Amino acid sequence: MHPTQPTLQPSQRGAALFVVIVLVMLSMLLALWASRTSLFNEMIVGNDADYQRAFEAAQALLQDAELDIRGEMADGSACIGPPCRAYQAERLHFPADAKEVSPLLTLLENEASRCKDAICVRRVGRQDFWNYKTPTTTISPAANTSAGEIPLFNTGNQALALTTYGARYGQYTGAANTTANGPLNPILTETALDKGGWYWVEIMRYSDTANSSQLITDSAANQLPLNLDLQVIYRITAVAFGRKPETMVVLQQTYARQRLKD
Repeated sequence: MHPTQPTLQPSQRGAALFVVIVLVMLSMLLALWASRTSLFNEMIVGNDADYQRAFEAAQALLQDAELDIRGEMADGSACIGPPCRAYQAERLHFPADAKEVSPLLTLLENEASRCKDAICVRRVGRQDFWNYKTPTTTISPAANTSAGEIPLFNTGNQALALTTYGARYGQYTGAANTTANGPLNPILTETALDKGGWYWVEIMRYSDTANSSQLITDSAANQLPLNLDLQVIYRITAVAFGRKPETMVVLQQTYARQRLKD
């Protein structure tokens, strides 16, 4: 009998292994791309949410400042006790008649920061003072650092920091930022020097002819008088910092308190 001859098998070249490795690498790249995209989208959503939270806090501060100017409580009722300004002898209050305007402005002009108790005279130098955060902040030109140019955060002399002259939410109106379920906006409850939000009110003289000036002049029948009791208007600045260090919102509005009808 003839011996059985062994059958020759074709040699393996590893093509299948190479294809599997390529597919695994592509799957890893796709997973990495998906994770990075998800992380990037999460960062965008987080930054936007933090900005919106700070924006709402700044809006609340503007409304609180209006109540402060009118001497009203958070619910719009007349102020009848602390913490309103009229019941804090050591605090400045907004002028109630024309005779109080000039002495108040003179007093404020003698302050190092031209502000006191969140009441300020009109700024004569750098208008975007919120960008002047610390004494080392670059200011160009340097001539902008005129009288009243005080950093927001002056760790070397906190008494001169503008934040110490600003008012917190509810400080003079009693407005509360809490409910039974917790704070409405956590930014408004911050008390640290470089966190939370503040507002300042600048008192600016208006034209002497404000009461006779008209806002609408298309015809005599449509003239609308300003009805100002005092020849001043108020510029309110609200600054709110988000929970993230780079988030800051600044809102400004001009407010003129008109005389209501009897």
